[in-house]
Amino acid sequence: MKRSFSILFALLLALSLVLAACKPAAPEGGTGGESSGKAKTLVIGFTASQTGKYNVSSGRQVNGLKLWMDQVNKAGGIKLSDGTVVTFKAVSYDDESNKDRVQELYTRLATEDNADLLISPYSSGLTAAAAVIAEQYGKVMLTTGAASDATYKQGYTKVFQIYTPASRYLTGAVDLLAKTDPAVKKVAFVYENSKFSTSVVEAAKSYAEGKGYDVVLFEGYDPETTDFGSFINKIQDSGAEAILGGGHFQDGSAFARQLFEKNVPVKFVTLLVAPPEPDFADLGDAAVGIIGPSQWEPLAAFKPDFGPTGDEFVSAYKAAYNEEPSYHSAGGYAAGLVLEKAIRDADSTDPDAIKAALDNMDLTIFFGQIKFDTSSEAHGLQIGHSMVYIQWQKKGDTLGKEVVWPEGGATAPVLYPLH
Repeated sequence: MKRSFSILFALLLALSLVLAACKPAAPEGGTGGESSGKAKTLVIGFTASQTGKYNVSSGRQVNGLKLWMDQVNKAGGIKLSDGTVVTFKAVSYDDESNKDRVQELYTRLATEDNADLLISPYSSGLTAAAAVIAEQYGKVMLTTGAASDATYKQGYTKVFQIYTPASRYLTGAVDLLAKTDPAVKKVAFVYENSKFSTSVVEAAKSYAEGKGYDVVLFEGYDPETTDFGSFINKIQDSGAEAILGGGHFQDGSAFARQLFEKNVPVKFVTLLVAPPEPDFADLGDAAVGIIGPSQWEPLAAFKPDFGPTGDEFVSAYKAAYNEEPSYHSAGGYAAGLVLEKAIRDADSTDPDAIKAALDNMDLTIFFGQIKFDTSSEAHGLQIGHSMVYIQWQKKGDTLGKEVVWPEGGATAPVLYPLH
């Protein structure tokens, strides 16, 4: 009997060794997926304006974000010191460029989809609607494509802005005009009646008046406006020498085209959002001389502390989408990159740790400097990033963008006067 037990024990031991030898080995580095408990997928929730007036800019913003996400996931994710490997999954919906849909959908993202982190929709108005929900459910949200200052003055603690705030969007254009032609004194502001545009021009108007300019016209138009004839007549009657304003891509493009068609005799035009977009070139000669503030341009060569260079981002974006990136594309990518850096700095996926890392961040990436206000009065407001100003210029038959301000980053002298 004793001999039989010995034989049985030996057989069981041999069988266990065979089974152990057949079990797949975990990959090196302790990232053995479910068996090691080290893999973690974070859900990033956001809405995109697949339809409606923001579809062009929103689409490019989402392209940039998804490029970042694809790169991180394909590289194997973010490895934390405890061996956890973090990858990302996107959950998104079409907000139809409608703020009511935004609140409904961000509530769904927070409560039904259990999004770990949020990225804002495009535009200040839609982002303001999303920020309420993010704060209500305690979700960290990176906002991109949203420049209004007001969102960050509501007492929120987990909403962080990537863009230069609206209050500083057009002040550089005033400085450029003053430097280029000190004799100009009469300025007209014609702008879209939207949260973003209004906050921009109100700040720029105050800044211009402080510089001694006479604001001879200050008037807004409905966001759906396509015929700017009445506004152009008022500009001509006012004797304005320079125009600042605009709103978003569709209205800004139409306004620029009609200024050209009517040969309005102004010396200087700076419009929001539309001019930096590659599609603005479709206006042909109507684009020549138009200036626009840009959150980022490929020509502006920042030396990053983290992430790709501008050239590397451009190459990757073109390879992925077969088009040149706009600053909206860059802003989407930058939001992901900042989120990645916060997770790495926190060495954690805990939302409070990520928030603390964002609060402490002072970083230069290909997009420029990133630093957030941490005061209770304006928590999350971007205080590091600055605008660049581009102008469409024609060299021979070639129409292209040049950086004309600030002087230290200029690639060409400003084309002036416009007429």
